[in-house]
This record gives sequence, structure tokens and C-alpha cells, in this order.
Amino acid sequence: MSYWLFKTEPDAFSIDDLKNAPNQTTLWEGVRNYQARNFIRDDIKLGDQVMIYHSSCKLVGVVGIATVTCEAYPDPTQFDLSSDYYDAKATNDKPRWFVVEVTYKNHLNKRASLKDIKANNAITELALKKAGRLSVMPVTKNDWNEIIAMSN
Repeated sequence: MSYWLFKTEPDAFSIDDLKNAPNQTTLWEGVRNYQARNFIRDDIKLGDQVMIYHSSCKLVGVVGIATVTCEAYPDPTQFDLSSDYYDAKATNDKPRWFVVEVTYKNHLNKRASLKDIKANNAITELALKKAGRLSVMPVTKNDWNEIIAMSN
């Protein structure tokens, strides 16, 4: 099992939206960064654990946990002319973008804020502390455990 952090803007899709989705499951659509796409397509596997991180909002931070319940397949929004995520260069034979499905597991007891994550010297590998721009990023077991401990 691997660990991941998925960033989302809660105005568009929040941990509460995931909890209230049919079967508490959604496809993680609209990722349009090649490195994040490669993680989704090549590395994220069934059963992997995902931290849901609210970004571009007043209270940024890790707010909940989800589980990967379906491995990568082509993102249907890339083919949908009415979607903000439509990609004219994508074809059924050569899709450019991929999704995984995630299922709600739980809210954290307390949000692990970006400020607190950056201040925690025991969190050593998390890309969020360094670059912060990637919407999908791996999390080491150590960093995962530290963030979970911060939320209790």
C-alpha cells in the first residue's frame, strides 16, 4: 500500500462532497499536470490511502482520508466538449489524462494546516513543504503518520 495527497479546492469539491457522493465514491477527474497524471496512471493502486487536502481557501490543510477503490482509466472529461477539462488532442485510442476512483474513509479530528505541516520538522519528504503546486503527490509512511498524529 502507498500513500498519497490529493489537493482540491473545496469550492469545487470538498471532503464533505465526497462523503455525500453516491456510495461515498467519486472519480478524481480534471488533473491536467503531467507529473500528477503519471502518478495516477502508473503508480496509484487499489487500496492506496489518500489524504484529501483543501487548497485555495481560507483554511488550507489536510482534512480527511479516502481509499483508492478503482485504479486508473481514461478521464472521461477529456472527451466531453462541454467540460472545462476537454482536451482536443485526446482520443479514445490515445487518451492523455487519467482518473482513479476514491471512496471516503473519514474526516480528520482536526485539520492539519499547511502552516503546521511546514513547521513540523519530522515531516521530511512531503513535496507540499517544498513546491506545493502538484495536485497529486506521494506521501512517505513517516510523513503520513506525522500528519495523522497532528490531526489527533
